[in-house]
Amino acid sequence: MATITAADVNKLRTITGAGMMDCKKALVESDGDFDLAIENLRKKGQKVAANRSDRESTEGAAIAVVSADKTTGVVITLNCETDFVGKNEGFVKLATELANQALNYATKEEFLASDFNGITVAEKLIEQTGVIGEKIEVASFARLSGSFVGSYIHAGNKIATLVALSASVDGAEEASRNVAMQAAAMNPIALNEAGVDASIIEKEIEIAKDQLRQEGKPEAMLDNIAKGKIQRFYKDNTLVNQDYIKDGSMSVAAYVKSVDGGLTVTGFSRVALG
Repeated sequence: MATITAADVNKLRTITGAGMMDCKKALVESDGDFDLAIENLRKKGQKVAANRSDRESTEGAAIAVVSADKTTGVVITLNCETDFVGKNEGFVKLATELANQALNYATKEEFLASDFNGITVAEKLIEQTGVIGEKIEVASFARLSGSFVGSYIHAGNKIATLVALSASVDGAEEASRNVAMQAAAMNPIALNEAGVDASIIEKEIEIAKDQLRQEGKPEAMLDNIAKGKIQRFYKDNTLVNQDYIKDGSMSVAAYVKSVDGGLTVTGFSRVALG
């Protein structure tokens, strides 16, 4: 029987992130064989993951990271079951490490299959399910590229956003963060009118016409009044047309132009928990 020291236990804990008692038990069961102990801990994770596969994981951490050259960003949510785990410093640290790795991949599938300290990201999530005892998953993944990309993470890591601007100009850093904050707070459904699905507009027009009929408006007037209501819908629900939250006298598009006359918002991504 191998002698299991505190240093051995700590080493295994550093490698896997598992609790001290779980690490000690795994080393005892493997008679001091580190590789076997790690394998046993991962098997435990698979078992826990299978048992909790039907659980809802709506808590966690939303993280946004941007590349050093400010041309690419990624937002992810690392989800768990309870707010207690989601706020844990170690959990947020893992989410941030995963987001930084996600920067290198175009799709969620490529990211989950990538190597993370000797195992795939997908295997790491299973391992952490065993360590934490809750369902752990990357529920959201979005990538954004542009001439200048900025980010914002809402307090408590509940919402993370990215915004792409048309040029890297003086003031782009602050402007992109302010617009990313806008996207976090106001949850637009699209960047501009062109980004709104036609089916949504058709539905909104029908809702508007029904309301107008109930108000007794003549049928001949419905189309023109409904068009006005759709313009209001665009103003409320598309990012560049929304009133800028820091100065309601201008739209988001106008705010960006106030930073630089030729500057525009070219894209955004938003992920949120819940």
